[in-house]
Amino acid sequence: MLLKNATLFQISPARVASADVRIVDGIIGKVGRNISAAGVEEVLDLAGKILMPGLVCAHTHLYSSLSRGMPGPKRAPRNFVEILKGIWWKLDRALDEEAIYYSALAGAIEAAKYGTTTIIDHHASPNCIGGSLHLIKKALQEVGLRGVLCYETTDRGGLGQRDDGLEENERFIAANRKNQQFKGLVGAHASFTLSEGTLAMLGTIMAKYGTGLHIHAAEDRADVRSTRGKFKLGITERLLNHGLLGRRTILAHGVHLAPDELEDVKDVGAWLVHNPRSNMNNRVGYAPLREFGLRCALGTDGFPADMFEEAKIGFFRNAESGQTVGVAGLAGLLHGGHLLASELFGREFGAVTRESVADFVVMDYRPPTPLTSLNAAGHFLFGMNSSMVESVMVEGKWVVRDRRLIGVDEERTMQEARKVAARLWKRMEKLH
Repeated sequence: MLLKNATLFQISPARVASADVRIVDGIIGKVGRNISAAGVEEVLDLAGKILMPGLVCAHTHLYSSLSRGMPGPKRAPRNFVEILKGIWWKLDRALDEEAIYYSALAGAIEAAKYGTTTIIDHHASPNCIGGSLHLIKKALQEVGLRGVLCYETTDRGGLGQRDDGLEENERFIAANRKNQQFKGLVGAHASFTLSEGTLAMLGTIMAKYGTGLHIHAAEDRADVRSTRGKFKLGITERLLNHGLLGRRTILAHGVHLAPDELEDVKDVGAWLVHNPRSNMNNRVGYAPLREFGLRCALGTDGFPADMFEEAKIGFFRNAESGQTVGVAGLAGLLHGGHLLASELFGREFGAVTRESVADFVVMDYRPPTPLTSLNAAGHFLFGMNSSMVESVMVEGKWVVRDRRLIGVDEERTMQEARKVAARLWKRMEKLH
């Protein structure tokens, strides 16, 4: 396939240039000017369009897709732990196979239309653990997206559910070791719901498969207080003691990590994922973004995987905080998602260069001011939005073309998802 006359756009490292792009077997084969079509090669003229790398959502919960508009708890939560107990842990427990599948399918459809091509998901369904990651994979495959999946291991449901969670993680990791579209990580909830024995078991699986950990870390002060109260240790110290903190570790949130803990994270090269909308919604505080270092990325933590919106809100909240990292800092978070995906898959994402993976977004963005490499991040944050996404490609194959999904029937899927959501909410009402 040959994409002609495109305006190439990379937010970080910033690049804006006019060029043609040849795609061969899902990989960028050539980038340049005036490339001639070869034989019967498909040619698409992108004159006046933006061609940018597909976006990465570095931490989310696809099962939250069916929570939109659901009845609130009878008693308003007063703090983060009450939010978990009264809302999210009830939702987790109410999930069955159809709810897992349709929440993932609905979330993936939206992500694709937003230009998000890779989703790093953190799943929990304690009453439907076995095979749950396969259901999410199936949904992502049908839409055509790329995924890094894990199951949330925790002790809060007892040893049986803990062991089932460990088994689900290991099964998925083993089954997808050679898969170029899906990978598995070892999933865990958070330090305050994990015993020393469970941490050791997580470490055993990580060492066996050479994979990483995906865990919430210091999202709220409750995680910090409970960890110190139970174990007399800090969060990163516990993870280090069990060999769980390394270059393939993803720490979601990090809002209340102490300065010495942030140094631990940076010393080993672990990843921190910033989730500004979720942090604001749960009133957990503001993450010390300026201290996160270079290995950080942007996630949505269950909100729709619209990385344009997440980046905008993240930028404005950061500016308000007084800890400003500027336009370049927020652009760096998006670039961090590409680097994280590149490390997890062992392939290059996020660059419009020869031999990079052909995950692309075509945008109908008509800037009223000059668009250059010097102001690319400013155009992304203050001009572009997900409604401008026209077509989306994953590994050289269109998953969205002219704003229509290729592999799934969006209208029929959403109709069924609404029925599934209603049944899910009824099950939630019966839980205490």
